[in-house]
Amino acid sequence: MTLEIGLLAAPKAVPEVRHLLRDHDIDVRLCASELLTNVIDHLGAGTPVTVRVYGTGTGRTRVEVTDPDPRALPVLLRAPGTSESGRGLALVDAVAVRWGVEPGADHKTVWCELPGLPRPARAAGEARTTGPLTPAAG
Repeated sequence: MTLEIGLLAAPKAVPEVRHLLRDHDIDVRLCASELLTNVIDHLGAGTPVTVRVYGTGTGRTRVEVTDPDPRALPVLLRAPGTSESGRGLALVDAVAVRWGVEPGADHKTVWCELPGLPRPARAAGEARTTGPLTPAAG
């Protein structure tokens, strides 16, 4: 079963996504938050994204964040001790079994895999899908 959340990336969307993932392990929520925050930081608020969480055939939980910019690829950096940012991918790298990027012609998906299968939604067998958490300006 796949949980899929379509939204516009914005700072207020990060805690909303964590709330929607409340039935999942803390590492799932952490990775989704960090990958979403990277979109906000590097592509800007208002970028349309899709967050997905699902079990793989290898007994892992996969977290994916897809955005429309195939060129802005994430890079694992070591942030200086005094830096207030730059640790998101280091956190993902520390808790994930593996992570990577799947580029497409008009998008990219940054993903990570965590040990164990995802927990079921509160209503057994029910996937939760939402529309935009942050409405488009207009």
